[in-house]
Amino acid sequence: MKLNLIKRIALGLALLYLPAQAMAWGTNGHRICGQIADSYLTPKARKAIQAILGNESIAITSNWADFIKSDPKYGYLYNWHFINLEKEMTNSELQEHLKNDTTADAYTKINYLVAELKKKTTSKADRLLALRMVIHIVEDIHQPMHTGHFADKGGNDIKLTWFNNPTNLHSIWDSQLIDFQQLSYTEYVAWINHTTLAQRNEWQKAPLSQWILESNHLAAKIYAGVKDGDKVNVYRYNFDYIGTLNEQLVKGGVRLAGLLNQIFG
Repeated sequence: MKLNLIKRIALGLALLYLPAQAMAWGTNGHRICGQIADSYLTPKARKAIQAILGNESIAITSNWADFIKSDPKYGYLYNWHFINLEKEMTNSELQEHLKNDTTADAYTKINYLVAELKKKTTSKADRLLALRMVIHIVEDIHQPMHTGHFADKGGNDIKLTWFNNPTNLHSIWDSQLIDFQQLSYTEYVAWINHTTLAQRNEWQKAPLSQWILESNHLAAKIYAGVKDGDKVNVYRYNFDYIGTLNEQLVKGGVRLAGLLNQIFG
């Protein structure tokens, strides 16, 4: 019993120091995607989601999967947040990779979670976990560094300076670019959530593999834009990438809504 307690404490401490690769989008980024998704739900999906989440909104529940990393019993979820792709892939290369993918990663687990939510026999507790996780992971994979390289932990090992403060490439895309705009998540959504029906239809009809491919191609460009040790010109970096960042946030929300509408439609 004493040994098991020591192991649990050690695992808990290890989880606290896991690299931030599993933290795609910071708190505001996830809430932005969740709030956007909420605006495109069908009445039927909204009712079904409310029955599972109760009074908790999609925007708020979207951070649950990061918050529970402090609990060792959820350590098995760590690899679900990302999919490592060691190079910029063509569509055919990615399709071949995914066809043979048997690991616990964002691709395999989104498919698993969707299946669990569609099953009538899934328990109430498991349905809540599945919904919270699918919301979070769909948002995650629209942060390009969540299709980054295993060798550098999705950009976590690429050390940079941002306003004279030490950071890393992954963290810049998680939160620092978003925080630089100095907006609340609701203000941010009001700024960027202006899609047309044609855009939403196009983004939502794309399969999960296309979402990953897009992020993978963006990650390649992001990697090429800096090197380890760089002092980032924040204003220039913001100018170069804010459009890409905002489109990924909107796509993440729109596609999440499409997936939830399909699950609960």
